[in-house]
Amino acid sequence: MRPDTGDARRSPAWQAQSLLLAYPDGHLRDRLALARRVAALQPRPVGQPLLDFADHAERTPTPDLAADYVATFDHRKRCCPYLTYYAHGDTRKRGLALLRLKQTYARAGWRLSDDELPDHLAVVLEFAAAEPTAGARLLTDHRAGLELLRLALHDAGSPWAAVLDSVSATLPALGGDVREAVARLAAQGPPEEQVGLDPYAPPQFLPDPVSGGPR
Repeated sequence: MRPDTGDARRSPAWQAQSLLLAYPDGHLRDRLALARRVAALQPRPVGQPLLDFADHAERTPTPDLAADYVATFDHRKRCCPYLTYYAHGDTRKRGLALLRLKQTYARAGWRLSDDELPDHLAVVLEFAAAEPTAGARLLTDHRAGLELLRLALHDAGSPWAAVLDSVSATLPALGGDVREAVARLAAQGPPEEQVGLDPYAPPQFLPDPVSGGPR
């Protein structure tokens, strides 16, 4: 049975997950303290991974954790945190998907800064925390990409895999259609018209990519 994932619990969980997926900086200790407070009020499948990540982050010097963040999310395309990439690759359709995300945010009164892309998982989770109904829909729409990212982070031995475990535990269980989409993405990669991107394979068979995206 899935844990109780009503909005009263999911919203603070999504906020904590969003903060933990941000670049580790001088605010990290405050973020970890918040994550621990949130985790204490969550079902175990949601809360325990947050505690696991906090334990790792607290015993790791912040510069080392920041370097690991860059190596993971900037230098490994299969650990891409930009959700529309999984559905559209670097095709023209991705631009339309980004525009639709911005329009969704705008309807809720949200305005992003110029240096924020609307499909970064941390941004989507922050939006979901404030707008649970619309945010849950966005996360569910990108469920296959989220699952592939979760698997890739586990395969890389990344501490952020725990945060993705927590995100996954707030969402409905994977259905047959989503499982098929994950398998298809793993086998074929994102759609064509890509710019310098390697195709995907199941995470355990993937080589380390050599290029990454912006932080």
